Amino acid sequence: MPEGRPPYPPFTRETALQKVQAAEDAWNTRDPQRVALAYTPDSQWRNRDVFLSGREEIVAFLTRKWDRELDYALRKSLWSFGENRIAVRFQYECHDAGGQWWRSYGNELWEFDEHGLMRRREASINDVAIDEADRRIRGPRPEAERGLDIPLR
Repeated sequence: MPEGRPPYPPFTRETALQKVQAAEDAWNTRDPQRVALAYTPDSQWRNRDVFLSGREEIVAFLTRKWDRELDYALRKSLWSFGENRIAVRFQYECHDAGGQWWRSYGNELWEFDEHGLMRRREASINDVAIDEADRRIRGPRPEAERGLDIPLR
């Protein structure tokens, strides 16, 4: 029996919100192996200008990402959903080895198979340098903030 990752399509607003929160929670672990399990073995990605295929490439990419994006913390918000697709907007903050803090703004398009695994992910992301004093994303989302939208600025 193929592996599965509930909730499964077709999505309702409630199950789409659950899928988005589960993705945020997984990415905030900064564990490439754990994150990769949410994707099909042959998942196709576009992340900025990088194109990936399959879990091995996803793990390698995320390992490199979190080696340079230090103290990474992410927030995702549901933008829209359909039968087996979800669109999200997100922001994350991290700093580089030189101590410069960054806030990255992005949009993702997700497509899922019948087992709830993501088979396609397209991400467009822009980075803005920020001062440490301007940070607003600090670690995983507290329980009291779950379901709240993230401000644009």
